[in-house]
Amino acid sequence: MTGVLAVAGGTASGKSTLAEALSLQCPESIALIHLDDYYVPAHDPLRGVWTVSADHHAILDWNHPGSIDETAVTDAIDAALLRAGVLLVVVEGLFALTLPSVVRRAAWRVYVDTPDDIRLARKILRKIEVQRQDPRLSLRNYLQTGRDRHAAHVAPSRAAADLIVDGTASEAEMLAVVMPLIGPALAPLPTAPSQAQRVCDVPRNAGVPVFAL
Repeated sequence: MTGVLAVAGGTASGKSTLAEALSLQCPESIALIHLDDYYVPAHDPLRGVWTVSADHHAILDWNHPGSIDETAVTDAIDAALLRAGVLLVVVEGLFALTLPSVVRRAAWRVYVDTPDDIRLARKILRKIEVQRQDPRLSLRNYLQTGRDRHAAHVAPSRAAADLIVDGTASEAEMLAVVMPLIGPALAPLPTAPSQAQRVCDVPRNAGVPVFAL
């Protein structure tokens, strides 16, 4: 039976890196859903939660779960669960452990925990490198709403996790912690001796940083 893994964490915590690395372990068996793809349209002021940015523009509040089209997310998950050959659906995003419909569907729940200063530094570097954004704007937005939104809507979801992973660890180390958790989903019981092989290799490393199980 196909299962759902929800991967949450703060902005720039490493959750997308982990989720994408997982999907590459078994590309034919794992479907990946990014919650970032399911925000309501930014041009529709009647949907989502709106705020005023540090440069005084009305914008969709990307840090609030009310700005996600939860119906579209659940439709995407349910469609992926029915896709032939898919054994695991990985749902990653800020609110993967906040949105009730995602949490209800998740057989496994992971929270990528990274110190706030590291997350902020990663985010600013990404904004500079990818969007050429003035870092002063990123910092002002963080101080104005980003920090409080994380505390209100993302950080509390850590308590819902089955596994808390160190977001400062390497990609390989994070994989080694998570793969044993989802291994049963990727290695269904064989129906004949000739089929007794794993769908994916499950790396194991006893020395990997992990906070809680």
